[in-house]
Order: sequence, then structure tokens, then C-alpha cells
Amino acid sequence: MNVEKTLRAGLAFLAVTQFVVGCWALFAPRSFFDIPWVGMHMQYNAHLMMDYGAMSLASSVVLGASFYTGGRLMTRTALGMYLMWSASHLVIHTRLLHHLSPEQRAPLMLALSAAVVIPLVLLYLTTRLEPPKPALER
Repeated sequence: MNVEKTLRAGLAFLAVTQFVVGCWALFAPRSFFDIPWVGMHMQYNAHLMMDYGAMSLASSVVLGASFYTGGRLMTRTALGMYLMWSASHLVIHTRLLHHLSPEQRAPLMLALSAAVVIPLVLLYLTTRLEPPKPALER
């Protein structure tokens, strides 16, 4: 397995996903909110939906920069940022499952768990990259 190619593919997947979700939530907030997993039978708030979209777009920039530069520190920073968000997101939704039907709970938890597992696996792969050379050796 080529570690660098796998890392770049994972970063590209996360960046594109965040970009698409961000554009959707920012530019069509009501449509995004109407997804049962998102709205969860709660009151609609356009401001929060657009803020979520803007945050997702911002994270796509960090993930995209990591894909483009490929450096170990940048990759770990981007994955750490995404993991902090995705783990928090999983915990939040775990506490709000009562808003969903049993048929909606399983796919939501699967998707949110995958959003935690993917960056964890990619972070592990960064340990297999060559460490950067000290500044004096460059």
C-alpha cells in the first residue's frame, strides 16, 4: 500500500465532502435542514444552517491545503481539526437520537462513526510517513 496515495485520497474525500455539504448548507439552508438527520424535528434556524455551511467550507480549505501540500505536520493538523469536529458531532447526535425514528438512527450513527474512523485511520497512516528533515539538513 502506498501510504502517501492513501492519505491523499482520504484527504481529498474529506475535503470534497466538506465542500459539498458546506455549499449545500450555506446556499440552500432550508433544503439541507429538511434532511431528517439534520432537522431532527426541531425548529428551523437559517442562521445556524448557514453558519454550519460556512464552517464546513472553511474546513474544506484546511483539508484541501493538506491534500495539496502533503506535509506530515499539515496533514496531522487538518486531520486533527476534522477529528475534533467529527467526534464532537457524533457525541451531539448520540445525545439527540430520541428525535429520530429507529430506522433513521442506524444509518446516521454509521455515517457519523465513519466520519470519526476515517481521520483516525489516516492519522495512523501519518506515522508511516518519513519524518521531515531538520532545517539544517535541507
